[in-house]
Amino acid sequence: MIKVGDTLPEVTFSLRENGEGSNPTTAALFANKKVVLFAVPGAFTPTCSNTHLPGYITLADKLAAKGVDSIICLSVNDAFVMEAWGKSQNAEHITMLADGGAEFSQAIGLAKDTGTFGGVRSGRYSMLVENGVVKALNIEAPGKFEVSDAQTMLDSL
Repeated sequence: MIKVGDTLPEVTFSLRENGEGSNPTTAALFANKKVVLFAVPGAFTPTCSNTHLPGYITLADKLAAKGVDSIICLSVNDAFVMEAWGKSQNAEHITMLADGGAEFSQAIGLAKDTGTFGGVRSGRYSMLVENGVVKALNIEAPGKFEVSDAQTMLDSL
């Protein structure tokens, strides 16, 4: 499992923004940047939609004021779902990143098999990444939402 001080693995993601698709790499998203990445088990799911993503939307300006260059929400969903979820939540300041095949989630050791619920998904966590290196990591216990929220991340900056 990834830990503080580790470099993120190089993978290619799927992203849709403004109706256009792209396939950014880890390097393109994290090189020479201070990034807050948070991951959720699924787009449009209750805790993710009611609390997790909205917290980062609300505190995006305060995170930016602390030197954060970008905020990325990652989920093991396809890029179309992530784009639609972002639009439904007015998440224009959040990069809604699809880890469609769970390659990134598996590479960092934070994937989980949810069986018939949705197959392999990401665990819930947040991390601060500077130039591709993990500087802070907040991993939730299964079924919990206590340490990966936006306020906890803001307080740690």
